[in-house]
Amino acid sequence: ACEVLADARTTVASCQARVAEQRATVAEAARSAGFPSVDAARAAAREPEWIARLDAEVTDAEVQERSARDILADPKLAGIEPDMQVDVAGAKAEAEQARKAADAALVTEQSAKDRVEQLEELGERLQERSARLAPLEAEFAELDALTDVLNGRGQNTKRMSLRSYVLAARLEEVAVAATARLRVMSQGRYAFVHSDAAGARGTRGGLGLDVLDDYSGTVRSTKTLSGGESFLASLALALGLADVVSAEAGGVQLDTLFIDEGFGTLDAETLDVVMDTLDGLRAGGRVVGLVSHVEEMRQRIPTKLFVRKGRTGSTLHMQV
Repeated sequence: ACEVLADARTTVASCQARVAEQRATVAEAARSAGFPSVDAARAAAREPEWIARLDAEVTDAEVQERSARDILADPKLAGIEPDMQVDVAGAKAEAEQARKAADAALVTEQSAKDRVEQLEELGERLQERSARLAPLEAEFAELDALTDVLNGRGQNTKRMSLRSYVLAARLEEVAVAATARLRVMSQGRYAFVHSDAAGARGTRGGLGLDVLDDYSGTVRSTKTLSGGESFLASLALALGLADVVSAEAGGVQLDTLFIDEGFGTLDAETLDVVMDTLDGLRAGGRVVGLVSHVEEMRQRIPTKLFVRKGRTGSTLHMQV
């Protein structure tokens, strides 16, 4: 029994030593972990669920830290000190303005898209209408060009209207008839030549008359004729016109012809030629009335009507 008791005491002493050793180890571990005592370490112990939640929070914090460090590593933030004051309110205001501008831009973009669709639709309608209008425009262009030609414009190099062209054809007939008269009165020197040249400063032509001078063999403007020659040309044109009208009126004669002045510019020889021509008209049954102050003509005019002025008015006196 004594041996058993001795063994038990030995065992107890050994267990006590091991317990003291384990306590010392636990106390050293608690101190290494930053706890002042084993009781403080035991007080800090948490449930597994609590520890898992804390681990998740730590993980989130690490993620946020890495994100913050990446932002701080942006070259745009170089030179910014930790204690620098940032105008957050101003940045928010600018961000709000930018957001409003973006919203307005979106509205404008949508409006522009709507207008583009409308314009595309209108463009298609315009092309359709243009295609339908093209034949009409071509027809109008042809008629417009023809109208310009008829009015003396466009491709009409003569700048002669249709009316002028018709009158010019008639004028050529008158010029032929008048030339027969003018050659006799000018003793074969002058003949009328129709001119379709444009007028001065680009005005329309086609109704011009020049004279062919057989003495020089050149065509001259009627403006170069002397006073007496101009009178002969005018008289020849009047007689030629009367001849053409009579021929086209079925032989109806213009029985009466009045000539006012102009005889004073004629020399004696030319005056005789003119009077012979007028006598020939009178012998053909026409009545020729002459208004003149030339004294020499009294001997050639068989019937004279004198107009005399007086205080109470003018009087007429006929001499046969």
